[in-house]
Amino acid sequence: MIAAIIVLILLWDWNWFKRPIERYVHAKTGRELHIDGNLDVDLGRMTRVSADGLRFGNAPWSKEKEMAKTDRLAFAFALWPAIFQRDFRVPELRLTNPDVLLEKGPDGQGNWVFKDQEDTRGKQPEFRSLWIDDGRLRFVDAKGKTDIDIRVDSEARGKNESGPPIVVAGKGRWKGNPFTMQGRGESPLDLRNADEPYRIDVRATAGPTSAHAVGTLLDPLRMRDFDLKLSISGQNMDDLYPLLGIALPPTPPYSLNGRFTREVKSPTRSTWKYDGLSGKVGDSDLAGFAHFTTGKPRPRLDADLRSKRLDLDDLAGFIGGAPKASGGEKTNPELAARAANQAASGKLFPRDEFKLEKLRAMDANVRLRATRINTQTLPVDDMDARMKLEAGVMTLAPLNFGVADGDIRSTIRMDAREGSVIRTRADITAKGLTLGKLMPKVKLGQNAIGSLGGDIKINTTGNSIAKMLGNADGQADVGMGRGSISKLLMEMAAIDIAGILKVKLTGDKQLPVRCAFGDFDIKNGVMNTRALAFDTDDTVITGSGTISLRDERLDLTLKPKTRRFSPLSLRSPLYVQGSFTHPSIRPDYKRVGLRAAAAVALGAVTAPAAALAATTDLGSAKGRQYCGQPKG
Repeated sequence: MIAAIIVLILLWDWNWFKRPIERYVHAKTGRELHIDGNLDVDLGRMTRVSADGLRFGNAPWSKEKEMAKTDRLAFAFALWPAIFQRDFRVPELRLTNPDVLLEKGPDGQGNWVFKDQEDTRGKQPEFRSLWIDDGRLRFVDAKGKTDIDIRVDSEARGKNESGPPIVVAGKGRWKGNPFTMQGRGESPLDLRNADEPYRIDVRATAGPTSAHAVGTLLDPLRMRDFDLKLSISGQNMDDLYPLLGIALPPTPPYSLNGRFTREVKSPTRSTWKYDGLSGKVGDSDLAGFAHFTTGKPRPRLDADLRSKRLDLDDLAGFIGGAPKASGGEKTNPELAARAANQAASGKLFPRDEFKLEKLRAMDANVRLRATRINTQTLPVDDMDARMKLEAGVMTLAPLNFGVADGDIRSTIRMDAREGSVIRTRADITAKGLTLGKLMPKVKLGQNAIGSLGGDIKINTTGNSIAKMLGNADGQADVGMGRGSISKLLMEMAAIDIAGILKVKLTGDKQLPVRCAFGDFDIKNGVMNTRALAFDTDDTVITGSGTISLRDERLDLTLKPKTRRFSPLSLRSPLYVQGSFTHPSIRPDYKRVGLRAAAAVALGAVTAPAAALAATTDLGSAKGRQYCGQPKG
C-alpha cells in the first residue's frame, strides 16, 4: 500500500484530468472545450492552477469554429473553503493572449447564450480580479454589417476591488462603415453584474465623424441602459445617416456636446436621448435636445433646438443648396464643391434633389427657433420653424421669419409617399415688411417709408427647389399702402432730367407714395403680370411682362409717367431683364436717342425753346386713378 502510494505520487500527472474536465464543460454548455497544453496544479493552502492552449467551441451556426481561446489560463484559490464550504473564491485570474469572439446569429441570438443555460448564481466561482495580457475581443453582427476587432490589455491595478482597468484600441466596421476606437474601461469582471454601472472612456472615429463618450453602462452586451457624456463632431451631419440611421440634411462642420441616455419603453422599443445639447453647426450656435426612438415601423426623431445666433447660410442643406462660405464662413470640401458648381451654373435655385429614401426612412417632429439671424443679403431678424415628417409626408408649419420689422409666415407640405416625384403645396404670407429695410444696398431707398405685404400660393411637383419652382402653378400678389420714398430716386426712374437737376440743387426729400401693388398669375413656372404699379404724387410707374421661375429670367417693362409738367423728361420705358443672378435695368435707348435727336434738330432750326417740345412731359399720368385716389 505504502509502495503504491509512493509510486502514485511520483507518477502523478494532472493532465489525467483534462479529458474529464472537457467532458464536464461540454455537458454543461453544449460546447467543446480542448486543453491542448499542460494542466498543472500546485496543492496547498492557496492552490494554484494553470492550463495551456485552451480552446472553447462556438455556436453551431457560426462559421468560426472557436468562440474563445487563450495561450494560458492561471488562477489560485483557497483550498479548504472550496472543499468544505463550497466557497470557490479566486483572488486573481490571469489570461495570456486570449482571443474572444462575440457574434450574433441569423436569429439575433448571441453565441454567448449556451445550451440549457440556467441561473446558477451562488454556485459559480467568484473571481476577484482579472488580468489580461495582450488580449483580443471581436464582435460580429453580419445582419447589422458590424465587425469590431479590438486589442485589450490590463493596466496598473486600480482601486476597484474587481481588478485593474483595461485599455482598448481597435478598428472595424459599424453598419458597413469603417471606424477606429481607443479608450479605457473598468475590469471586465464588472460586466458580470448587469445592475451595476460599468465605467468607460472611449473615443471613436468613423471617416470624418468623431465621438468621445465618458460615463457608465448597464448590461453593455444588451445595451440596456447607459449614462454618457457624449461629444460628437464631424464635417457633415449627413454622414450620420449610414452610421446611426438618422436622416439629416447636409450641413457645414459641426461639434456638439450633451448627455446621452437610453429609455427602454418595451422589449422592442426604446428612446435614445441626447439632452442638454450644446455646440455649433457651421457658424451657428445650437442648444436643446434630440430624442431618437426605435422599435416602431419607422424610427422617429423628436427635437427642440434653439439658436442665439443663426447663420442662414448654414440651413442651405435643407433646400438642397450649399453655404457660400464667403468671408471665412465654415464649410467642408463636399459643400464647397457644390457651392462652386452652383455659382458656376449661373443659377439661383438649388438643383440638388431631395433623397426620397431618406424622406421615407423615418418620422420626425423638430422645432428650431433663432433669436438672431445672420445673412448677407436679406434683412431677416428671427425664425421659428417646425418640421413634421410622417410616412413620407413632410410639413413645415409654421415656417416663420421675422423680416424687415415684419414677418413672412409659410406652410409647406411635401408629399413623397408615392412614385418618384414629390408633390408640394406652399402658402406664403408676408405682412408689415418695411420698405426701407428691403433695400439695404440702395442708398436712396434706405429712408423709404412704407409697409409691404403679400401672398403666394403654389402647387407643384419636382424633387429639387429648381424643379418645384419651374413646375409651379398658382398666384402671387404684393402690395403697399401709403408711404414715402426718395424724390430723386423717382426722378431717376422717370429719367426726368429737369427733376433730377432741381433735386440736386435744392436737396432730396421724401415723396409721398399713394400705393404700390403687383399681381401675378403663375403657370408652369412663369409669373405673368396681371397688374403692376407704383404710384406717387409726382410719378406713376406701371409695368407688364413675365418672370420665369423655370428659366430664372426677368422680362419686365416699366413705364414711368410724371403727374406734372416737366420740360426735360425723356419718358422712356425701363426694361428689367436678364437672369436672377445678373439682372439689368436699362431704358429704351432707341426711344431716348430719338427724343434727344429731335430736341437737337429743333434747336438747330428754330428757337432753343422749341427744342423743349421734344422732351416735355405734360403730365399725362395726372388724373389717372391707380390706388383709389380721387381723380386729378
